[in-house]
This record gives sequence, structure tokens and C-alpha cells, in this order.
Amino acid sequence: MDEHPIQSLIKTSMESIKEMVDVNTIVGDAVETQDGSVIIPVSCVCFGFAAGGSEFDAKGSKENDKKDKPEFPFGGGSGAGVTVKPVAFLVVGKEQVRLLSISQNTTVERIIDVAPQIIDQVNSIFKKSKVDSTVES
Repeated sequence: MDEHPIQSLIKTSMESIKEMVDVNTIVGDAVETQDGSVIIPVSCVCFGFAAGGSEFDAKGSKENDKKDKPEFPFGGGSGAGVTVKPVAFLVVGKEQVRLLSISQNTTVERIIDVAPQIIDQVNSIFKKSKVDSTVES
């Protein structure tokens, strides 16, 4: 079965998008600072893609009248758009890993950032209470 012209339009567009965007677009290249921390940018990538085409009736075409299966002229186009928006920086230090959001009003990132500290505090409370109960016995 012959390939329809719209298939080549879509294939070309998708290959171009694939070339433009890779994992380094979403998670950027790491940058090492003087104190040994590593900063990694994290971005949000949005895609839009459209393709379309139309076949026109070729009535009255002498070449088409001679064929068993008439071919219709094809007109088509495709387009794509990509938006890359930085959303956060992952900072890997010597003692901790932090996610610094670009918009400071995000509660989820703050919870994720503070969760390890809370877990450490809860663990130390349980360890302290266990030691105290052992000493009293």
C-alpha cells in the first residue's frame, strides 16, 4: 500500500521535534560551584503538534481519466511548537539535597524539601525516648 502524503508530513515533523528535545532539555546540564555544590536546572516542556491535508477532486483531468484508480491532488501542512519554561533548580550539597522552586508559592516543593528534616527529627525523638525508657528501667 502506498504511503499517503500526510504520513510523510507527520514523520518529518516528529523527527524534527525529536531532534530538538532530549533529556537535557528537561533536566539541564549540571553546574558545579566553588563550594562543591552542584546545581541542576529543571524545566517544564510543553509540546503542540498539528497536521492536516486535503485531497481535491480532479474531475476533467485528462491524465486522471485514463487511470484505473484516479489520483487526487494533495495539499497539506504540519506544524509544531515547543515551550521550555524553567521551574526549579536541584541543588546537591555536601550534606543535603534541595529543590529550589522558581515560584516560591509552591507548597508541594516545600513539603518535599522539608520532609527529610522532619523524618530526622522524629527519628531522634524516638531514639531519645527509647534511651530514656531504658535508663529508667
